[in-house]
Amino acid sequence: MTFSPLSDVRLHDGVHSRAQEQMLHLAREYPVDRLLAVFRANAGLDTRGALPPGNWEDFGHGEEEPWSGSDYPGAGVAQTASLLRGHYAGHFLSMLAIAYGSTDELIFKDKSDEMVAGLAEVQQALAATGRFSHPGFLAAYGEWQFTRLEDLAPYGEIWAPWYTCHKIMAGLLDAYQHTGNKQALDVVTRMGHWAARSILAVDPVQRQRMWSLYIAGEYGGMNESLTVLHRITGEQIFLDAAAAFEMDAWLAGAAAGHDVLDGMHANQHLPMLVGHLTQYEVTGERRYLDAVLNLWDQIVPGRTFAHGGTGEGELWGPAGAVARFIGRRNAESCATYNLLKIARGLFTHTRDVKYPDYIERASLNHMVGSRADVVSDHSPEVVYMYPVDPGAVREYDNVGTCCGGTGLESHVKHQESIWYAEPGELYVLQYVPSRLTWADGDVVLQTRYPRDGEITLTIGFTATVTLHLRIPPWARGRAGARVGEESQPAGDGEFVTIRRDWRAGDVVTLTLPMPLRLVPTPDDPALVSLELGPTVLLARDDATTTLSVAPAGARLLDGSITGFTVDDDLVTVLGHTFEPAWSGGDHRYHVYLRLDDADILFHGSDPGVPNRRDQDGWSFLGALWAGGGYATVGEFFGAVHQYVVQAAGKGLLSRAEAEAVLVAASASTLADGVHVIAELPPDVGAESAAPVIRIDVTGERASSGWYTSLPSCSVTVVSPGPGIGSVEITLDGAEWTPVEGPVALPADGRHLVRARATDVSGRIVHVSREIDVDTAPPGASARVRSLGRSVEVTLDAVDDVSGVDRIQWRTAETFWGVFQEPFTRALHDDPQTLEFTATDRAGNTTPVQTVTLPAL
Repeated sequence: MTFSPLSDVRLHDGVHSRAQEQMLHLAREYPVDRLLAVFRANAGLDTRGALPPGNWEDFGHGEEEPWSGSDYPGAGVAQTASLLRGHYAGHFLSMLAIAYGSTDELIFKDKSDEMVAGLAEVQQALAATGRFSHPGFLAAYGEWQFTRLEDLAPYGEIWAPWYTCHKIMAGLLDAYQHTGNKQALDVVTRMGHWAARSILAVDPVQRQRMWSLYIAGEYGGMNESLTVLHRITGEQIFLDAAAAFEMDAWLAGAAAGHDVLDGMHANQHLPMLVGHLTQYEVTGERRYLDAVLNLWDQIVPGRTFAHGGTGEGELWGPAGAVARFIGRRNAESCATYNLLKIARGLFTHTRDVKYPDYIERASLNHMVGSRADVVSDHSPEVVYMYPVDPGAVREYDNVGTCCGGTGLESHVKHQESIWYAEPGELYVLQYVPSRLTWADGDVVLQTRYPRDGEITLTIGFTATVTLHLRIPPWARGRAGARVGEESQPAGDGEFVTIRRDWRAGDVVTLTLPMPLRLVPTPDDPALVSLELGPTVLLARDDATTTLSVAPAGARLLDGSITGFTVDDDLVTVLGHTFEPAWSGGDHRYHVYLRLDDADILFHGSDPGVPNRRDQDGWSFLGALWAGGGYATVGEFFGAVHQYVVQAAGKGLLSRAEAEAVLVAASASTLADGVHVIAELPPDVGAESAAPVIRIDVTGERASSGWYTSLPSCSVTVVSPGPGIGSVEITLDGAEWTPVEGPVALPADGRHLVRARATDVSGRIVHVSREIDVDTAPPGASARVRSLGRSVEVTLDAVDDVSGVDRIQWRTAETFWGVFQEPFTRALHDDPQTLEFTATDRAGNTTPVQTVTLPAL
């Protein structure tokens, strides 16, 4: 079984084609000479006046040479810069080749051929110097980085040389496989011989030390590329070399089912898993497949955010940590790019629907949403991180970065996971408008999905075929299917399977419900994402603190949300406006919302009863909807009765309130005309209602949601119940103290304030409130490093409270720009003054500072 080749699938207009067309525009317009510039400069060839892409993909230091391992002058003596250069060009070559496979447009093959010829010329020029260990060496810097890695040089002196080697080899392999360019195979085969000779000469124990180095030892998917090269050429040395790119203890632990991910660099290890799948396919060694299967289950869903991304600051956290691992740099796009590769491979070997389920979530929400809805001649306009913290912003562009590189590829192959086939069977795994050219004839998929759930397939062949249509998890048991006007059994399974003698012109219609759902995080059921069908929705709001919603009165029996409107892809519900995660927009957004129902409500019925909480945060509504919803009215009534009794037993409901809740549930629209009021046990519920209290905050609250001056808080008794015995407060887990007036918060930070009231009968109710305080701007500084006729400027800002939102700079000849990566400035005859300032997520801004750039 196999996914249909890119050349057999053409995208039609839809959500995915928007991103693809915008990236294809860049592929058409961007000059190949700019991508080859760093290679030509390293080989002493004419750069033809071209400037490299920039950022990580820039010329080296003006004093840098293509040193070999033997003539490298040493750290502290050698002047170097942009040591990852060449990786972005490898990705760009992959993009051109894949774009040709996806479209058959000759411009992409022509540009791919031009790049291959340029790299071949560079490889020959480097070999002619006699400076390097093998004539197959090809890079945009000298061989010294590889040699220094063998001596365990750290990140800073070197920058992941084998990672960059992989990107170049992968680009050449793509050029051969998608365009048939035999020169690309010749160049990559010579590279493979150099790589195999180099890595197999290193002591195996030393190799393990190398691979353990953070970033310096990152080798991308070298095991994948070498295995593919073996598969093409049949040369055993490439398969032997692939096995040298393994972390032995990590692989063994993963194959044994151990959790080996906590604290690991996500995208340093995910490409290894892609390679291990390829190694399994060639060698049949089960340990490779077992390792990937086990690690997948440790990542998805327990380390995966709503949009399919993973990691914080490029690292994995503890198992099951999603809510508690939300930071300011979640979800590196490279990691999702590789997870999608792994999911495709695992479905091939297992046919388990959980893998295409993940592909839909991640490719639609993270990948499509990572590409700005703009057209650019010079930038991929993708995000590095797709953060999920409150009030995040997608930071597009990323020319020259790792995620800029994978983004080049991701957005020209959106059709790769739609169709999956073997003789006599056809799977439709993603509902993306497209045409499949199959051995038996064309099939056309038409739909507005994910905007609605109506999907049609027009069959263009006459044959006996089994058609499998994937049913997304949220639609199972509720989908409808028909061929023409003939209904097909859909059941409640993962696929609708139709086997019949098809005739050209047959039309299959699949109807999927599109419920609006609150989806809890694995480790905090009160922190939820809002999802409409397959689409993760982002709340538009300038606050950078967590938004709260009260959905109880809008819930239907199955837990889905009603009362929403949709206008031009924007969803309005629960007091907020939401955009799709796949929008490519630039608004500040919230992926997650905090459930905070102050009152017990049912759709169409209000008992007028507070939703009180106990000391552990338990509440009637939290318990009632923790499972998402109910299949039948009977299950719903049973749960209402169970949790009413439990709440009354905890002192959170009086008997009269408990009875009112039961009556309201029966009177609500959820009851569907069924009126059942279960009797309460005689000993359940006190005569009087428990108190109701709330925490009020006084202070200067910015639109970000942060208090930018130190606030105070007080406890208000909304309802005393039978009488208040005491009211107490605690700040950040300190001891409980009696409330005697407003309590001033003593310092900046994210504070958890809790209050409790005890009534005269001894019942205790609790409330809590998060209060975010940041009264000071970030600390900002500038560093300037000489590069000869230019300088590298690094602007740093630190804010340990709300975090840095942006750094801005300008000179006399520029406007204010936002840039948080090192950048270069050409020096002029006169000194230049660069102004900069930083703003934190609370909204505090530093005074404007200056740094003077020297004259030439």
